[in-house]
Amino acid sequence: MSDPLTQVVGLLQPNASFSKRVSASGAWSVRRSEEGRPFYCVLLDGACRLLLPGEAPLTLQAGDFVLVPAAHDFTMRSIEAPPAGVEFVPVETGPGTFRLGDADAPPDIRVLLGHFAFGSDDADLLVSLLPHLLHVRGQQRLTTLVTVLNEESRADRPGRDMVLARLLEIVLIEALRCTAGPAASPGLLRGLADHRLAVALRQMHDRPRQAWTVGELARRAALSRSGFFERFRSEVGVAPMEYLLGWRMTLAKDLLRRERTGVAVVAEQVGYASASTFSTAFTRHVGVPPVLYARVGRSG
Repeated sequence: MSDPLTQVVGLLQPNASFSKRVSASGAWSVRRSEEGRPFYCVLLDGACRLLLPGEAPLTLQAGDFVLVPAAHDFTMRSIEAPPAGVEFVPVETGPGTFRLGDADAPPDIRVLLGHFAFGSDDADLLVSLLPHLLHVRGQQRLTTLVTVLNEESRADRPGRDMVLARLLEIVLIEALRCTAGPAASPGLLRGLADHRLAVALRQMHDRPRQAWTVGELARRAALSRSGFFERFRSEVGVAPMEYLLGWRMTLAKDLLRRERTGVAVVAEQVGYASASTFSTAFTRHVGVPPVLYARVGRSG
């Protein structure tokens, strides 16, 4: 049976953008605006604070890993707040290596951080299925993976882009596995942590072409129709048929981009009885007819 988490991460098409190693000492603060770019960091030594809009201040310790799938404004600073109004500019001390704070003092912290990009046209939809913030503590395996990712991003070895893409997928999956559970924010991970809803989610991902109804999905989950609907909407964040429609359209877009397959074949693979019904639904959901979407996607 299909693994929904692996499918979502694969369709996101993560690729490397930028990474660096930062050390800091004394009191310091850096604010960044990333316009929704994925941001990650792993604290190698010391402690600092991460401030994100809408989230409680987060104290990071050595070994902590943080991933924000769609970062906007955020601030990283020393545990001791620096003087207000003072601007701190990272100083590059070597390729991909930066220094903050008192340059003459031994560093209090060392951190690996970076950004990456999602290549999928459906990145916003797929990211909405993930937690807004992932904070993992005490997982050496994840720290090791990020260190390898950071080293690979600086090397000019054959196959670098392919290795980075695979490493990013592994880092994403490992981070998401570490934070899965009922404490996660509403989305795919929280739904998969519910053993009843997980059955329905895996069925939708494994058999998108089936003519699913709320009643049939509820039966597979061994819940009443109303109980399933409310539980799904509460845990996943959207209604079951809305989730199914979004997933079918994501698969359709991926097929139209990658495969030289007719609209009728794609329609059948994502659960539509006719090409015309699929075309109408696709145009309403995406904003352009599938034939045009396929043509533009293949020429891009």
